[in-house]
Amino acid sequence: MTVNVGKLDRIIRVIVGIVLLAIVFIGPQTLWGLLGIIPLATGLFRFCPLYTLIGFNSCPASEKKDA
Repeated sequence: MTVNVGKLDRIIRVIVGIVLLAIVFIGPQTLWGLLGIIPLATGLFRFCPLYTLIGFNSCPASEKKDA
């Protein structure tokens, strides 16, 4: 897998993922919060399959490397 998620994008994804997962345990306690697994995983692995499909890359050239 080639890294295609940049630093700021990664931080935002991890925060959004954690917040969405918190919904499962706090607040309305709905299973929709489990959708937080997706941004959390893509942020942690620094790879987004959707970015590959549309040809987008938020990672600067200096950060690109194989994960």
